[in-house]
Amino acid sequence: MQKKIFSVLALFALFTMTSFAVFLFHCKDSDLMLPSTTQHVVKINGTFFGKIMEHVWPTRPSDVSQKTTATSAKPLELCPDTPPKLVGPLLVEFETKRTLEDARNQVGSLLQQGGRFKPSNCIARQKVAFIIPFRNRSEHLNHWLYYHHPILIRQQLDYGVYVINQEGDGVFNRAKLMNIGFVEALHEYDYECFAFADVDLVPIDDRNLYRCSDDPRHLSVAIDKFDYKLSSKTAFGGVSLLSKEQFLKVNGFSNTFWGWGGEDDDLYNRIILRGMSVSRPDSQIAKYKMIKHQRDAHNEVNPKNAVKAQETQNHIDTDGLNSLNYTNNDIQMDVMYTFMTVDVQVPAG
Repeated sequence: MQKKIFSVLALFALFTMTSFAVFLFHCKDSDLMLPSTTQHVVKINGTFFGKIMEHVWPTRPSDVSQKTTATSAKPLELCPDTPPKLVGPLLVEFETKRTLEDARNQVGSLLQQGGRFKPSNCIARQKVAFIIPFRNRSEHLNHWLYYHHPILIRQQLDYGVYVINQEGDGVFNRAKLMNIGFVEALHEYDYECFAFADVDLVPIDDRNLYRCSDDPRHLSVAIDKFDYKLSSKTAFGGVSLLSKEQFLKVNGFSNTFWGWGGEDDDLYNRIILRGMSVSRPDSQIAKYKMIKHQRDAHNEVNPKNAVKAQETQNHIDTDGLNSLNYTNNDIQMDVMYTFMTVDVQVPAG
């Protein structure tokens, strides 16, 4: 009796499996197929429970297309070589009394703390640190920030602004402040290009791109003070750009040019001594306006600097980044800039 029951059950099981196989064969292209798990939903849910529920409520075709689009966004491409939103010649005037708040209201919502910005729709071609030597020039700085930030945003740079403020009222050392800005900026980000910019110069054409090139680059070619003409063939002051590698190659600026004059000539000599040359953009677009002002106190012309600038070969290896000493006493972060107050260790007398 047991054998008969077992034989009947075996035949029934065989019949059931055969029928089910035939059913699957004929229905393989129909909606009656068992649902399969779709990978994009697993990524969205990210849990075992989500995977199990996918078998209960299969994703609709319309959901698949939408979620696939959301999870397969194209990676950002390099920003175009010519930024698309440049406007060319600009109207720049300094008669208007501008405050830091005026500059913030203009573009502050687009910036991050420290005066940082990078484009959201493409990868910037260069990471640029702007180094501004500073003391008692707040009015000039407000103009600089008001005009520069919109330009730099349109140029699609990944950039930060560093204002290096010399503490105290001792003799000013512009070159040493540049070196300090270079070192401090690299502590924060892997900048590739460094724009050393005087606070009293504003470009009047945004096609003059703040980008480093194969050679150190002098950007302030045509300044209104000099009738928009290059002041000399060896001029390298005002606004100059060097890549990280170029600046290291020349050992930075000299740290010993106290008072006004000579440090830019010395840097030009360093560039030549290291086998490089200076490049410049076309003077038709490399135009700047200078904010008129009296010479700062404790920044008088130092006649020794002109002599020292003729002796670059004697100190290029020992006077520069490798001999830099200073104390960073304070750092203030604002959406418009990083403001550092430093002790440059002015020599006695």
